Amino acid sequence: MPGRAGFSRHRTAPLAFARLRREMHELSVAQNILEIAAQHLPSGFAERVQSVRVKVGEMAGIVPESLEFCFGALVEGTPLQGSALFIERVPLRCLCRSCKEPFEPRALAFICPQCGSADTEIVSGRELNVTEIELADEDGDAS
Repeated sequence: MPGRAGFSRHRTAPLAFARLRREMHELSVAQNILEIAAQHLPSGFAERVQSVRVKVGEMAGIVPESLEFCFGALVEGTPLQGSALFIERVPLRCLCRSCKEPFEPRALAFICPQCGSADTEIVSGRELNVTEIELADEDGDAS
């Protein structure tokens, strides 16, 4: 049944937009990964890239499956075609500033399970780093 101004009350359009927006974010991240890889390759080595490895923190706001899809789409028809993206997930870890106890927060509750303090800091889980670019040697073997 149409609502005001003849629009349907169904929420499929906003949900589809949210998904498209999420994939647009991963697309720009994948583009940045490729640019970083290109900056660190000697001239003429792009066709020898076997894989790119990245570390992605749990709180980096990245959906790994979307990032892999976008990476694959971007390398298609380029010298990096056929290269793989390997994603290492980094769990969210915190440190209590009061008792110095490291912990992994549950359900984004940043309360120290040891002493109950809310004076905590995130020590890992926000990473988004290119960590390795694997090249094939002249025979085509990975090195």
